[in-house]
Amino acid sequence: MLVEACRSWAAPMDVAEWLRGLGLEQYAPAFRDNDIDGEVLRRLTGEDLRELGVASIGHRRRLLDAIARLVDGQPSAEAPPAPTAAAVSSEAERRQLTVMFCDLVGSTGLSARLDPEDLREVIAAYHRAVTEVVRGFDGFVAKYMGDGVLAYFGYPRAHEDDAERAIRAGLGVIDAVGRLDSKSVALQARIGIATGLVVVGDLIGEGSAQEQSVVGETPNLAARLQSWAEPNAVVIAASTRRLVGDLFECTDLGTVEVKGIDTPVPAWQVLHPSVVESRFEALHGSALTPLVGRDEEIDLLLRRWSRARGGDGQVVLVSGEPGIGKSRITAALLERLQEEPHIRLRYFCSPYRQDSALFPFIDQLGRAAEFARDDTPSERLEKLEALLARAAPPTEDVELLADLLSLPASERRPLPDLSPAQKSSGHWRR
Repeated sequence: MLVEACRSWAAPMDVAEWLRGLGLEQYAPAFRDNDIDGEVLRRLTGEDLRELGVASIGHRRRLLDAIARLVDGQPSAEAPPAPTAAAVSSEAERRQLTVMFCDLVGSTGLSARLDPEDLREVIAAYHRAVTEVVRGFDGFVAKYMGDGVLAYFGYPRAHEDDAERAIRAGLGVIDAVGRLDSKSVALQARIGIATGLVVVGDLIGEGSAQEQSVVGETPNLAARLQSWAEPNAVVIAASTRRLVGDLFECTDLGTVEVKGIDTPVPAWQVLHPSVVESRFEALHGSALTPLVGRDEEIDLLLRRWSRARGGDGQVVLVSGEPGIGKSRITAALLERLQEEPHIRLRYFCSPYRQDSALFPFIDQLGRAAEFARDDTPSERLEKLEALLARAAPPTEDVELLADLLSLPASERRPLPDLSPAQKSSGHWRR
């Protein structure tokens, strides 16, 4: 029987037949066009499925659970394993890394209360939840350590915002673990995050115990901050705090004593993302260094502004690689226009909102209506109606905008019965 099982594992897999068995055969063409074979299938993440066109959350969840069963050869209680070290890199390298340690609170008490098999299912559900969130922010799950998870951001793929990705993942893990309903057990997590230079990539151990090691103070600091954190808290080091600026609202915890480090270290607890409008301002503050070497671009923008002010409508596209100075040029233009009457509308895309094509408009409308974080849906609806009352739009417009912001329809003005295509195209108007 063991030999047959090994042969079945090694045999080529019919992905289309596998999808058909799940009742999701409509995705077979997308999988085929993107060369998803049995080996690639086992490594797909939630983000990969979105890129393949699996828009339904229910379908993605069904596929991820099925992939977990496929990888483990077990019922879905097993967690998907972390990517193997050999599949990533076999050479050590020096780089800046953000390290996240996640721990399940009260696991010792759970082991005393639950049957071992039930505990296994709880831990596996916790591992799956953490893994899906980390991979959703393009992090790397390096190791499962019982009730702990070690993740890297910035390896093997580096991003300009790895520290931010790690914090968003940490907040997402707290939320995802808190929503788990496994064996009717309420679960909590705590997380420590630190950023710094490390040497990463050495293979240590053998076989299934082999892992990609990280050498340096950063992983030790992240681990100590995690052990110091309260349940449902994300605690970050000063190195991470500097990189995210005002993108998050944090509580200064002062300096804390951590085991293994001689001097107390500053630490912050992350509460939630801030409501700052501009990422550029959040990261750089109001004190900007002088702009050098962009006089030609600024002059061009000022000439276009002069034409627009004279009634000749203008559109200017400023494009370039990240970090080249696009936002800085815009800030310099706004400084020049401070004394002139103008109306400024700002819309910002987000790499974390790729599933919402209209997010920039939704976000700007919410800011214009002055939505507060703790507003109830009915309070937000009242604010939206007050904002739109200035323009006296048709009743249908108010309700469609409320629907766009996921607000309940007003009893006074019920939402028209329209399809999503009609709502977005405006073809419903007579």
